[in-house]
Amino acid sequence: MSSNFSRRRMLAAGAGAVLGATSATSVSAASAGTQASAGTTADSASDAASWGASVRGEETRSLDELYQDALAEGGKLVVYAGGDLADSGSGAGARTAFRQRFPEIDLTLIVDYSKYHDVRVDNQFATDTLVPDVIQLQTLHDFTRWKREGRLLRYKPAGFSKLHKKFRDPDGAWTAAAVIAFSYLYDVAAAGANAPQTPLDLVDPRWKGAIASSYPHDDDAVLYLFALYVEKYGWDWAADFAAQQPQFARGSFSPGTAVSTKQKIIGVGTGANPTSTSPTRMGMADEHPFMAWGQRIAIFKQAANPTAAKLFVNWQLSTERQTSSNWSVRTDIAPPTGLKPIWEYPNANVDGFPRFMEDRARVEQLKQTFALYFGEVKGDPTPGWPGLHPGR
Repeated sequence: MSSNFSRRRMLAAGAGAVLGATSATSVSAASAGTQASAGTTADSASDAASWGASVRGEETRSLDELYQDALAEGGKLVVYAGGDLADSGSGAGARTAFRQRFPEIDLTLIVDYSKYHDVRVDNQFATDTLVPDVIQLQTLHDFTRWKREGRLLRYKPAGFSKLHKKFRDPDGAWTAAAVIAFSYLYDVAAAGANAPQTPLDLVDPRWKGAIASSYPHDDDAVLYLFALYVEKYGWDWAADFAAQQPQFARGSFSPGTAVSTKQKIIGVGTGANPTSTSPTRMGMADEHPFMAWGQRIAIFKQAANPTAAKLFVNWQLSTERQTSSNWSVRTDIAPPTGLKPIWEYPNANVDGFPRFMEDRARVEQLKQTFALYFGEVKGDPTPGWPGLHPGR
């Protein structure tokens, strides 16, 4: 998963990221069916009354005021976050930063692939054993479904109006907490003057044996990136990429690790700094595809600790957090010098990924197709096996 909880900031359709498996998707779909009747009351007058002012306007309390209110509530919080690594990476970074900022909150933050967290939550709904207060995942389609089912609290955090319209639900059922971008990266020194300038260069024979990649059929965000490559260059590109004998691994962090440790020169299906001149740089050529999305965050209506949940969401969207990465979901925070806001890059396909994630039949077909080119996914999940009710 990147700079998100996985990643980086992170593999969805995966880190997040999110990992895809037919079984996981079918379980999610079945769970959705059993929950359908629950969604019919989501927009009822009684729900609207209970949501109160938070539906009508933005949060007016400061972070410090929310902190004190969360302590009065009990001072506990459970967050499920999509990502690649349980105890390191951006997920652990968020855990550490939140605890430093709000030391008296008893935070439990569980990192797992988004494709496992979503079905885990669906199973908890089905068994009336919901654990998390907050969910932050790469599987964007889950948030639209959970909204339809009436599962999400309609809440507009402070600064809601400053979020780009692509990164917020108009009713406040969810927002995007972080921008994650996937492309390819390379070791600047090792690649030298022959550094790959576009994804087409990745299939140049000079890079045979020099590439690491995350499995596209294991993470929906990486899958979308590879789908964009095939749409632009054709399926011959996928065959030529397979002939490069790339080193595949689970987790979108893995290509960057392979490059930073000098095992490989190029990493594909991961994130990096596009303005960096050393040691690694992300490829982001004009008129050639890469992909970016907003990792979504929401509070469950059944949250045991709703005030602490609101504190976490407001903190994630605050200016103090949103200035710590290449791109922000906020329109009032400029990106670093050399970059435009992510929504100004048409080749970032910010609109395309949410649509892609809603079309689960296409996602599953592409997963199996890429398996034909690259082989089956191998290896244990990099966050480990948290089980059915982590954080309980």
